[in-house]
Amino acid sequence: MTAQTSAIRRLRSATRDTLAAAGRTVTERYGRKRRRAALVEQHRLHFDLLCKAMDDPALAAVLDTYDDEIPAERQRQYLFANALYVNALYFHRIGALSLAELYGHVRMMCRNAVFREYWQATRRHRDSLPAWSEEARIGRMMDALVRDMDALVTEQEDGEHEEWWVVGEPPSE
Repeated sequence: MTAQTSAIRRLRSATRDTLAAAGRTVTERYGRKRRRAALVEQHRLHFDLLCKAMDDPALAAVLDTYDDEIPAERQRQYLFANALYVNALYFHRIGALSLAELYGHVRMMCRNAVFREYWQATRRHRDSLPAWSEEARIGRMMDALVRDMDALVTEQEDGEHEEWWVVGEPPSE
């Protein structure tokens, strides 16, 4: 009888542990879904706000936090550059792009002089990010990429003909 009681207790304990593990798994999955849904909503709202600012100079003025005077047309271009960058960053955050794939997308964006100008104009915006954060880490990756692309443009102006797709060092995953 004692052996039977002991076996029942072990079975109950194992069942309880299994159910607890299953509960944690369900909770974690639900948490990931909620996080992803929140990111989707945040991205949609960010894009809606940027679209309104691009359409209305009075609203765009609220986002004018640059060190230098920026003409209204250039500021609209900067807002669009921000929308492109944030869109790529969003796809990375939800897992649709690996870091290497994100790098490929932003390297293409960095070919554009207006985008590189936007990135330089917003450098102070990134200064407040915690150095350990993912956004700061990606910002440093972008800083290096913009520097490398600017150097390539200078070389091309000097007569050398490097190709843009070899610029920079893709990140390791």
